[in-house]
Amino acid sequence: MTIADHHPSESVRFQGIVPPLVTPLLGRDTLDVDGARRLLDHVIAGGVHAVFILGTTGEAPSLSYRLRRETIRLVCRHADGRVPVLVGITDTAFVESVELARVAREAGAAAVVLSTPYYFPAGQTELIQYVERIAAELPLPIMLYNMPSLTKVWFETETLRTLAGIRRIVGVKDSGGDLAYFERLANVRREVRPDWSILMGPEDLLTDAMRLGADGGVHGGANVYPRLFVNLYQALRDGDDDESARLAEIVARFQAVYQVGKYASRFIKATKCALSLEGICGDRMAEPFNHFLAPERGRVRSILDSLRPPT
Repeated sequence: MTIADHHPSESVRFQGIVPPLVTPLLGRDTLDVDGARRLLDHVIAGGVHAVFILGTTGEAPSLSYRLRRETIRLVCRHADGRVPVLVGITDTAFVESVELARVAREAGAAAVVLSTPYYFPAGQTELIQYVERIAAELPLPIMLYNMPSLTKVWFETETLRTLAGIRRIVGVKDSGGDLAYFERLANVRREVRPDWSILMGPEDLLTDAMRLGADGGVHGGANVYPRLFVNLYQALRDGDDDESARLAEIVARFQAVYQVGKYASRFIKATKCALSLEGICGDRMAEPFNHFLAPERGRVRSILDSLRPPT
């Protein structure tokens, strides 16, 4: 990770494993401060290269703005420069995104992460104009976040070519799950912004993504087993085919936890459940979601027991 300065005019490059942290909760609007600290210490001890808070896995759209601000300040303070902190600021309201970015800057975050506004889908022309306007207001480097399954809108590659002219944008995190799209993204980086960082979201695609030029991954499973994902990333970087294949097979088996439960929120529920089973933080979900009950917890426990990843 190369961080020249936390100023948008400076060069910022993100690489490696960047877990999108869950947001540990004690109540409807109460942060689990001790759990958040344990989680952060856990992933840093596992060798991660940065952390990403208030993303999808962090349940950001379900959290109050007050709680989001508290989370930003707590994580940045507890990270204390050990790893860069990226802060999700995606919102339906322009001014709320800007306000969260200002809080992030004051707290010492390294960058903000911005997806497409959700609920009313924006057209690509509107999206370009929106990003141009908001980028002028943001006090930190920006990672764009492609998450079409939840926002209903892609950052189309021609849109990214246009937005590449904004120097404050330093890269893209892609969670679309489409390797053909990711290859086009890599081409945009090569042709117009070789300084960009491009990161893969779905953890089972890390191997393929890195072969296409990814700088690393933003993987929810790294909340639970950070060292597993860090070791896989390093083996891929080193060209160690045997070791990367061995570790990728463990990651592939870990994906079974995301099949527990029947609702779309199950991947967050499974991550929080696994963390609670490992004694790191509780599994309370932001409303309207429920945590896993005993049958589902038992299934997650069985999957974790079968993996035995490196410590």
